[in-house]
Amino acid sequence: MACVSGDENNYMPQEDDWDRDMLLDPAWEKQQRKTFTAWCNSHLRKAGTQIENIEEDFRDGLKLMLLLEVISGERLAKPERGKMRVHKISNVNKALHYITSKGVKLVSIGAEEIVDGNAKMTLGMIWTIILRFAIQDISVEETSAKEGLLLWCQRKTAPYKNVNIQNFHISWKDGLGFCALIHRHRPELIDYGKLRKDDPMTNLNTAFDVAEKYLDIPKMLDAEDIVGTARPDEKAIMTYVSSFYHAFSGAQKAETAANRICKVLAVNQENEQLMEDYEKLASDLLEWIRRTIPWLENRAPENTMQAMQQKLEDFRDYRRQHKPPKVQEKCQLEINFNTLQTKLRLSNRPAFMPSEGKMVSDVSNAWGGLEGAEKGYEEWLLNEIRRLERLDHLAEKFRQKAAIHETWTEGKEVMLQARDFETASLSEIKALLKKHEAFESDLAAHQDRVEQIAAIAQELNELDYYDSPSVNARCQNICDQWDALGALTQKRSEALQRTEKLLETIDQLYLEFAKRAAPFNNWMEGAMEDLQDTFIVHTIEEIQGLSTAHEQFKATLPDADKERGAILGIHNEIAKIVATYHVNMAGTNPYTTINPQDINAKWDKVRQLVPQRDQALIEEHARQQNNERLRRQFANQANVIGPWIQTKMEEIGRISIEMHGTLEDQLTHLRQYEKNIVNYKPKIDQLEETHQLIQEHIRVGWEQLLTTIARTINEIENQILTRDAKGISQDQMNEFRASFNHFDRDHSGTLGAEEFKACLISLGFDIANDAQGEAEFSRIMSIVDPNRVGVVTFQAFIDFMSRETADTDTADQVMASFKVLAGDKNYILADELRRELPPDQAEYCIARMAPYAGPDAIPGALDYMSFSTALYGESDL
Repeated sequence: MACVSGDENNYMPQEDDWDRDMLLDPAWEKQQRKTFTAWCNSHLRKAGTQIENIEEDFRDGLKLMLLLEVISGERLAKPERGKMRVHKISNVNKALHYITSKGVKLVSIGAEEIVDGNAKMTLGMIWTIILRFAIQDISVEETSAKEGLLLWCQRKTAPYKNVNIQNFHISWKDGLGFCALIHRHRPELIDYGKLRKDDPMTNLNTAFDVAEKYLDIPKMLDAEDIVGTARPDEKAIMTYVSSFYHAFSGAQKAETAANRICKVLAVNQENEQLMEDYEKLASDLLEWIRRTIPWLENRAPENTMQAMQQKLEDFRDYRRQHKPPKVQEKCQLEINFNTLQTKLRLSNRPAFMPSEGKMVSDVSNAWGGLEGAEKGYEEWLLNEIRRLERLDHLAEKFRQKAAIHETWTEGKEVMLQARDFETASLSEIKALLKKHEAFESDLAAHQDRVEQIAAIAQELNELDYYDSPSVNARCQNICDQWDALGALTQKRSEALQRTEKLLETIDQLYLEFAKRAAPFNNWMEGAMEDLQDTFIVHTIEEIQGLSTAHEQFKATLPDADKERGAILGIHNEIAKIVATYHVNMAGTNPYTTINPQDINAKWDKVRQLVPQRDQALIEEHARQQNNERLRRQFANQANVIGPWIQTKMEEIGRISIEMHGTLEDQLTHLRQYEKNIVNYKPKIDQLEETHQLIQEHIRVGWEQLLTTIARTINEIENQILTRDAKGISQDQMNEFRASFNHFDRDHSGTLGAEEFKACLISLGFDIANDAQGEAEFSRIMSIVDPNRVGVVTFQAFIDFMSRETADTDTADQVMASFKVLAGDKNYILADELRRELPPDQAEYCIARMAPYAGPDAIPGALDYMSFSTALYGESDL
């Protein structure tokens, strides 16, 4: 702490002490730098120099010593001219010793800190110099230094409207105080009537400019810094104001002399006037106190924060506007009283005795009562505001939590009352139960919020919140709704669980129905197929065997009818549950497409077919008895020709299936068989002449034999044409035939769909058991079985395989030239294919490209990977 004190009086109060450990407010430091620099330069310019940076330019001590010499008019010790640190410290010490010699005590301000450029200590040192040489000698009516300067300012600005100088910081922010000082001494420089209190920037700049231009007072402050700072720096203001005091000190002395003369001439009139003024001022002040105390003692609370804030604002207005003038009046009253008593004593007149109740002590006692009421009122206001703040906070918290809860509950009752489970399937019911369980967890989690809302409402009631009725009503609605949600939740949970049990029961019945209906349905379909099957028999034994099997089948019908009744009973039980519990079934049995109507219809069909089968077997039995007689007559001749035909049929079949020799060898062999068969015709004619009744049977066999040999020859010729046209080697043909024969288990010469798929897989086709594989197999079946017969011939098989081989060759040719066709684009267009490739290759590629042209691609364009996929398929990449 750097305290500055004189030998006889302390002209720098404790509040202005310089604390070396405390950081300056940045705004104050800025103001002090400008003000102190300007003040120093106002004196240094008399010596023809100045400073720019206050903490840098005093470091060598030369300008500091020069400044002290200018302001004191005395010569200091000769300074050191060296540039070393020791020389600078010596010069600064000389300056500090001189300050100390003038009765100023410097604490914690050392030469080293000034030499090191410590801004805080440098500013403190300059302030000490300003206090000692610019402010300490100011004296006004027995007051000196700061108090004297303040009293001088108050006296000079007292007549001016809107000017109330109480300190050296905020009292000067509007600029009117500076303008009033100038106008009081030099009224021609400022038109004070045009100044406005709400325009501080103009006021300050006017005063600073006029002072600099006409009064030779440098501009030590910036208007922007003063206006923009909540509390301007007191030291900067005092420094600047002291310049006004010294500028007008001559005029002040003249004014003081004139006042003394006037006082001597009019002492009596003044004394009388002072008495009257005291009486009036005391009366007015006491009356104001009397009117104000009841207002301060009024403790009627308000219900809203706005109303209490208005009371607080009124109280602050009272503190800011109404009370300060009265404080001034009270001080003025005491000053006037003391002044009057002194004047009366000096004039040898008796002391002044105010009217009863208007003594200074009476005013002080009344003022003490006012202060007590004011303190109590302020405490009450603050407590009430804190209470209302608490209430407002609780009310806002209640509203927020209530709004969040109400938003969450919106639509929940409708959701809980929904009957969506009535038409839901079992899987949907289980999903609804999971969803409802999640909602129940969510509902339980919101229980805490409802309890918090109720607790806040209760606290608002206990604190007597003004809007408690609406809070209670809203809280009650939330609690009632919460209870309703709980009841609806329980009700929906029970309904979902009950529906789940019913649907599970129905589902089990559906499953049982499906398990029993499927084999029964298959049995009926097999029975119908057997009953309608066209039988071909040749002997009595065969027809008797069929009759025996038919009788055995009829023996199973009672048990089958019982099974039908049991299956229909399951369906009736489902219907009973649906009717009893009003279950809305959304769909049919998910486990089967069989229904009771189908079962009954097929059962009726079976029952109709049984007598028809009986009749057909009876008729066939009679016919076979007649044929048996004819067969015995025909036996000798037929037993020779029949085996011969059967033998030739088997031999032809082996030639078409086996892989001995080339296709040409097989064709030559077949043509020789054909010639032998034709040469056998006379024996057939002889057999027909022998017995006309057997003619038709032999004729049919003969025609089948001719048809078989012709069809087999045609197939071999087609295979030769396919081989030559497609360029298939004999080894490839043998491989195709070997694969085909391997999967042709029944030697029928055709492959079923599943057999054909197995054959393709064995040849390396990627036909997986997924959607993509099924789509590929469907495409191939549409090629090999365009009529959708359901079987694949060997000719269709080799046609497909030859085309696939040709496709691969074409693809290889096209892919080899892809980069040439694509160029820098890295993709190929359909028009480019038509232009660059042979027509058959181009159209082949375009056809393969079509499925791979996505909607986001360039129309008709493929990149390398997509083009490759189009030609080979993904499994070949």
